Amino acid sequence: MKTGIIQQTNSDNREDNISRLTTKIRQIADKGAELIVLQELHNGLYFCQTEDVNIFDLAETIPGPSTDHFGRLAKELGVVIVLSLFEKRAAGLYHNTAVVIEKTGEIVGKYRKMHIPDDPAYYEKFYFTPGDLGFHPIGTSVGKLGVLVCWDQWYPEAARLMALAGAEVLIYPTAIGWESSDSEEEKKRQLNAWITVQRGHAVANGIPVIAVNRVGFEPDPSNQTGGITFWGNSFVCGPQGEMIYQGSNDMEEMEIIDIDRTRTENVRRWWPFLRDRRIDNYDDLNKRFRD
Repeated sequence: MKTGIIQQTNSDNREDNISRLTTKIRQIADKGAELIVLQELHNGLYFCQTEDVNIFDLAETIPGPSTDHFGRLAKELGVVIVLSLFEKRAAGLYHNTAVVIEKTGEIVGKYRKMHIPDDPAYYEKFYFTPGDLGFHPIGTSVGKLGVLVCWDQWYPEAARLMALAGAEVLIYPTAIGWESSDSEEEKKRQLNAWITVQRGHAVANGIPVIAVNRVGFEPDPSNQTGGITFWGNSFVCGPQGEMIYQGSNDMEEMEIIDIDRTRTENVRRWWPFLRDRRIDNYDDLNKRFRD
């Protein structure tokens, strides 16, 4: 599965962001990509650094302008594209939603972000209602895609449920970075943790992982913080957690990675974690905490 990833720096000019993405999608498709994955909320800035009701004007319906635009592009180029959009579902009801466009240009599935953070500079609970579509892989011409979004990548339960439902690869559109007050040591710890936990999902489930993050500095409009420097480092790892590709932390990247999905079968024969799960003893996982 020839997978194209696009790690981009965004500005407040949405038309320019979309135009540059469109150009890169064309370029990477011309080089043979079958699947193209974009970063979280790729059309604009990461607006969750502040709480501003006017931001809801940026949300769009699905289907809508973005799915129409990228759908035409997918059909023209014959590629599958994973989008990440600010969805307006109804008045006062919004989601952080990933959409999968088939090479025919049709929407074949969507996933609404389930885990919603609420931390300084990441005030997502103000904007996004938690997802209600569950953890279900999306079937495409290139395989069953287990699409999750950013904060979901910290939760082994989400990865496991996607794997148990037949996902052949885990995909995480992402927007994560360093706040200006973080020390260099703390920055290293955060980045290493982010990479490690996702490689762990690959190992524990015996499937590849694709994580596509944005890159570059975005200021805090409220000036409450020093803004976020998104750390890039988009990567692809195999079913044993082996790194196949890793991008830089400060440059835009456009790359094609050839993922061998047949390795999952062999790895799961060597390491049959799904076979040895003690599902008869996991009831407490449904509790918030064991007192």
